[in-house]
Amino acid sequence: MSRRPSGEWGRPAPAQKPVLDVLIPSYGRASELAVTLAGLAGQDGPAFSVILSDQSDGEPVWTEPAVNAMVRVLRVQGRTVQLLRNLPQRGVAQQRHFLLQLSTAREVLFLDNDVWLEPGMIARMHAALEEAGCGFVGAAVQGLSFLDDYREHEREPFELWERGRVRPERVRRDAGSFDRWSLHNAANLTHAATELNLGPEEWRLYKVAWIGGCVLFNREALMDCGGFEFWDQLPASHAGEDVAAQWRVMERYGGAGIVPTGAVHLESPTTVPDRKTDAADVVLGDVVHAPSPAGSASPGAGYATETPNTSPSR
Repeated sequence: MSRRPSGEWGRPAPAQKPVLDVLIPSYGRASELAVTLAGLAGQDGPAFSVILSDQSDGEPVWTEPAVNAMVRVLRVQGRTVQLLRNLPQRGVAQQRHFLLQLSTAREVLFLDNDVWLEPGMIARMHAALEEAGCGFVGAAVQGLSFLDDYREHEREPFELWERGRVRPERVRRDAGSFDRWSLHNAANLTHAATELNLGPEEWRLYKVAWIGGCVLFNREALMDCGGFEFWDQLPASHAGEDVAAQWRVMERYGGAGIVPTGAVHLESPTTVPDRKTDAADVVLGDVVHAPSPAGSASPGAGYATETPNTSPSR
């Protein structure tokens, strides 16, 4: 266990070299961010640091008491927490690029500021990434208000990877693999996990179109594919930057989703309302807009993944 128990909080925390950096791009949403940080405080291992990049209007988000309290908890647990401002706002891709440039660990977890992780989730994702040896493993965020909304037709593209055999693949709108976008609507992955009847410590990897909100990358693989350096090709108002980066990584190193996913979406409204420019259109030269019926997700995650369950677009 890499977090220190409360009986040791009164002593200075020994330095730990993090196995992974948790990167949180943030704008507003103090109450949601406090929940996100509380989820991180419930993780046992591996050793990780937290880097928060805030672009909130007015005072920094960590001046809010609930956020500040969770920062203190993480620090006494032995986690390094960096609190940074990144202004002026130049778009979500630039935020992610800014965070990635500050990271040093061999793995980086991009975590949106309205996602709660169940205890053990980071350890599970880390183990999966290590075993698969691919470019990323993501946990699809689940809207638990849709727990009774069964969408068997949207789960039809669900397909498991063989253990240890995640392979590179090309995903584009004109490929059959693009149809997997519907897997991450509502609580579809929660229902898929139930049907697999996995044991308490079991997990499996499945094939994805992309994943928003909670994605653990092999940092070297992400950097090798350019990371988010394309940010300066985009206007400040854009979405789909995570799709562009993930598709590049998938083509060279492969990527997968993990089930069960203990990533719970807080179902707050999006902080990226202007989505006229899709980064994947610009960066990859492809049209990537998914169908967006009510209760579905569309390609890009913003500063934080807005609910894929109650609004027609992110």
